[in-house]
Amino acid sequence: MLYDAYEMQRSMLAGASAMANFGAGLLQNPANPFSYMGGGSIVASALEVFAHASAPRGKPEFGLDSTTVDGREVKVHEEIVLRKPFGQLKRFRREGFEGGPKLLIVAPMSGHYATLLRGTVERLLPSADVHITDWRDAKLVPTSAGKFDLDDYVDYLIEFLEAMGEDGSGRAHMLAVCQPSVPAYAAVALMSADKHPLRPLTLTLMGGPVDTREAPTSVNTLATERPHAWFQQNVIVSVPMTYPGAGRRVYPGFLQLAGFMSMNLGNHMTSHFELFKHLVRGDGESADATKGFYEEYRSVCDMTAEFYLQTIDVVFQTHALPKGEYIHRGRRVDPAAITDVGLLAIEGERDDISGIGQTKASLTLATALPEGKKRYLMAESVGHYGIFNGSKWRTRIAPVVEEFWAANAA
Repeated sequence: MLYDAYEMQRSMLAGASAMANFGAGLLQNPANPFSYMGGGSIVASALEVFAHASAPRGKPEFGLDSTTVDGREVKVHEEIVLRKPFGQLKRFRREGFEGGPKLLIVAPMSGHYATLLRGTVERLLPSADVHITDWRDAKLVPTSAGKFDLDDYVDYLIEFLEAMGEDGSGRAHMLAVCQPSVPAYAAVALMSADKHPLRPLTLTLMGGPVDTREAPTSVNTLATERPHAWFQQNVIVSVPMTYPGAGRRVYPGFLQLAGFMSMNLGNHMTSHFELFKHLVRGDGESADATKGFYEEYRSVCDMTAEFYLQTIDVVFQTHALPKGEYIHRGRRVDPAAITDVGLLAIEGERDDISGIGQTKASLTLATALPEGKKRYLMAESVGHYGIFNGSKWRTRIAPVVEEFWAANAA
């Protein structure tokens, strides 16, 4: 019933958004004499803010058509290297340029699309052959495709690395942002234990919940103060009949978005008030920047119930990885098996999602990895989003990542 109620509300807001957008355009049209009346621009700006906030959203595009390599502009084309039921391996192929290290960016499966990492991809395109995990919205996957849980996530990462090395180009680098830090770490440990020839050269973990006992945040507290059964009973719903995945049990993206918005509700309200003032002043550039952020932020997708619930259990409640109790398909995930994969842990000083020390724990767990293969970066004055996006990511963090690749080249 919850999902059906949401769909009804979304349909009504979509109509209201269209009407508000029409009204804003009418009041801003220079051919309309009412647009010159006092207060016309204020009303139009208010309608535009409402229209943007309530508009329905689908999966955004990356929109990365070109990049600059060695001082020259190079066209970029997206191609699918490997397609799986719950996600695909996407490559950003640079036309006429095949150099640079191969990189697999592991996008979070946490309610947002892989396009949330658009800034991450854009910054690394000049120096790397970038691939990314492009996860599917669970409500669009028919139930005939079966389940998808945390074990499947790990398997997908291994398959993606294998697909990247099929051409004989050797080992790639892997970078995981936030949620996938644990499954990416598990994949590397398993591949290392097997001496897999395509285990990554380096693993970069950015703001990830490797050990949530360290500096727990409000997100961690929410996951631990309620029993596992509470999540099963209160946040898991069935996909409505209007979608291909009808009947699939999911943790819906709109609940995840509501949780994130409520964590910093005051900041979000301030941002929308600032958007309103930008529009009234005619500052289109600043208004577009705010709109662009929320266009991406509000584009959400569903997670399968089994993946969500297993993640809550393994990562946030039992702390299986740091305790040495993480079992993947009957095998214990042993971080000590990592002996030659460079490990870079990056944390933000102001991260309110993964507290300081949670990602750094990955370095301590890899007891057999030489200290020379480990590196830690604490990005000062950087929040969770700023670790992988924005000016500080581009100028202060990305260069460290690239230097780490060079230091751990094949």
